[in-house]
Amino acid sequence: MSEPTPYDDARAAYSRQGLARLVLSDHARDVADSAAGLVGTRHDADTGLAGRASQARQLVELAEQALVSAVVYEVERGTSWDQIAAYLGTSADEAEDRYSPALGAWKDAFEKPYRLDETGRKRIPQLPTAAYDPDWACAQLDQWALLQRIGIDDRQAVSAGLVMANAADEPLPTAESGPAIAPAGLGPERAQRDSALTIDTEAEPPSHGDR
Repeated sequence: MSEPTPYDDARAAYSRQGLARLVLSDHARDVADSAAGLVGTRHDADTGLAGRASQARQLVELAEQALVSAVVYEVERGTSWDQIAAYLGTSADEAEDRYSPALGAWKDAFEKPYRLDETGRKRIPQLPTAAYDPDWACAQLDQWALLQRIGIDDRQAVSAGLVMANAADEPLPTAESGPAIAPAGLGPERAQRDSALTIDTEAEPPSHGDR
């Protein structure tokens, strides 16, 4: 196991299923943002030749990433390979072979959630950002969902339905009741937690934009 990080307690409050769902939400947000960039036509004349094809290709790559995250989530919540394969148009064996490396990396990252960089001073998360620091991810995604009017006026559209640790047999919270724990704020306390990511104060913390 690695040394403790400032995010261990927050991460421990979520079930693995809940963390996997949060990662899927994060990747789905990336797909939505990328797709939105292809809707408008006003700047087409200023776009280089094949530029829109490049954007569409990036969209496909992000969608593939979301698919991998969806499979990890489905496995975490107990979906069988037969059930997954039925919707992927493949066999159970082929689905398992294709996604086992991603599942293996996901499971290994819980044993060692970060590695040190070449200086030995900066922690590089091995878990996806949304799973490494779930409180931050909940705050960001809830805000994004509110602005996109996903569940109109629902301020906890993402965090409300996540399965928390030791809560798999309990009813999921509603949008009105909120999640089992409140998402972290983004004020000075958040900045202090970010600075604690590094082993010393000279090294910068990993960017939360790297998902």
